[in-house]
Amino acid sequence: MRIVVIGSGIAGAEVACHLARSGAEVVVVDADLAGTATAAGAGIVCPWTSRNLGEAELAFAARAAAYHRDFTERLADSSFELVGGMVVSADETELADAYQRVRERAGRWPEAGEVSLLDPAEARALFPALAPGLGAVHVTGAGRVDGRALRAAMLRAAAGHGARLVHAPAELSVVGERVDGVRAGGEHLPAEHVVVAAGAWSAQLLAPLGVRLAVAPQRGQISHVELPGTDTAAWPVVLPVSSHYLLAFPGGRVVAGATRETGSGFDHRVTAAGQREVLEHALAVAPGLADATLLETRVGFRPATPDGRPLLGPLSAHPEVSVLSGFGPSGLTLGPYAASLAASLVLGEHVGEDLDALGPERVMPS
Repeated sequence: MRIVVIGSGIAGAEVACHLARSGAEVVVVDADLAGTATAAGAGIVCPWTSRNLGEAELAFAARAAAYHRDFTERLADSSFELVGGMVVSADETELADAYQRVRERAGRWPEAGEVSLLDPAEARALFPALAPGLGAVHVTGAGRVDGRALRAAMLRAAAGHGARLVHAPAELSVVGERVDGVRAGGEHLPAEHVVVAAGAWSAQLLAPLGVRLAVAPQRGQISHVELPGTDTAAWPVVLPVSSHYLLAFPGGRVVAGATRETGSGFDHRVTAAGQREVLEHALAVAPGLADATLLETRVGFRPATPDGRPLLGPLSAHPEVSVLSGFGPSGLTLGPYAASLAASLVLGEHVGEDLDALGPERVMPS
């Protein structure tokens, strides 16, 4: 079976790897556009602490988190590590509520690990830059991943199974009423099936088919700082009671994010307001970062949907085309698992999951 995958972000790379490993002939086409979500994202795998996910979405995310442990074991240099996570707050009532919520979820999904309440001194022992008055709910099963490193590992694995990577803008090739492949770099790439995994750009690719895909770019600005001479390799993920976060990597690097700028379009700039928002939130939670060196601020366009759920499955009028997009701020958690389901659908394999609620045409853009 010959399959073309458009997009090589976290989802496109994994669907290509899964398909190639299953024996399909796979070509991955990627336009190398600035602002891909995978290249900018921080990589937190800790869905059990969420306050906003509905029951169905939480269950899907928990399965995705479990999948991370399985598929990264098959990859060399995947970068995925279990470092634990902390929900931090100075409000004892907030912490008590979070503790009960996360503890109940850990009972349902053992990948969350052990859940415990930490006083401010214990929390600072794990993340020394924290503000002195912040207690924490600690979850041992939280993981971190470098999106760029994970994507590269997936693409290497796909290539090892025979997949080919083409660096060029893509457009669907239509003959009669059917998509027969992709045109990219002056070449026609015939395919029995096309997977559109182009993140926030997916809607543009499908528009010529008359499909109005409900996915749009949401800009995220994410800053990286360095604490020279500080061993940050084992610092846990920090999750304040907001959409911002802190995530440490080896070498004294700490990532602070992120803005959620709906309606941004593909405006690939670091803005003064965005930079201020990220740093103000980071320093309020971790004033110990005040003297850190600001290394870079990355900009990524999350593929956002109106209802916050991914887009997964074939198009009704073009069953030879599947969509794999719409992961919003959770792509590095949800993307690999969703990609495995998409690959199984393409191959005609049984999927032990009801995906009707994720159908790509369930909602129309406003």
